[in-house]
Amino acid sequence: MDKIDFKKRDRALYLPPAGRFVTVDVPPLPYLMVDGHGDPNTAPAYVQAVQWLYAVSYALKFALKSGGQDYVVPPLEALWTAEDPSSFVARRKDEWRWTVMIRTPDGISPAQLEAAIAKSAKKLGEVPPSLRHEILAEGPSLQTLHVGAYDDEGPTLAHLHDELMPALGYTFAGPHHEIYLSDPRRTDAARLKTVLRQPVRPIEPDEDSHT
Repeated sequence: MDKIDFKKRDRALYLPPAGRFVTVDVPPLPYLMVDGHGDPNTAPAYVQAVQWLYAVSYALKFALKSGGQDYVVPPLEALWTAEDPSSFVARRKDEWRWTVMIRTPDGISPAQLEAAIAKSAKKLGEVPPSLRHEILAEGPSLQTLHVGAYDDEGPTLAHLHDELMPALGYTFAGPHHEIYLSDPRRTDAARLKTVLRQPVRPIEPDEDSHT
């Protein structure tokens, strides 16, 4: 039985260069998702959301494997939004809204999803109201690999928002997206690897690039 590893198969999505942004055209992809808000370091809902995503992801993996389809559960990802994009640069985490998510194979049926959720609920209890399986369509994006602590992302994002995007004639076309390639429980903060992605579109005439 072949095992799909999305990171190896779709290298352009998961292995951008460190230290510079490149353009990538992201196809529509299916994800398990849970929404929330607030500082991810202190919000209990964030920990709960991540627990649920992994529980359902592994329940799906084992169910699919029993049917002859195996895959490596992909890394945790998250979409981040705020009323003011500068809150990411300034790390004002209490202002952040987030959607944590884990990619799934194509073709997950409603019955397979319901069974995986029911299995997870036996361990975790009440299902998060926003837990869902959804297609994310990002399209043209700029992304880079950040190596280091999450709180050191500020200068890279400032360069992206204030210099690179205006210079290229781009504005925001979706939430800030991060892909966590390292396990922070086992990796020193200085060696954490995180894909930073920003969907973009051309600025229309007379449009502010930060709107």
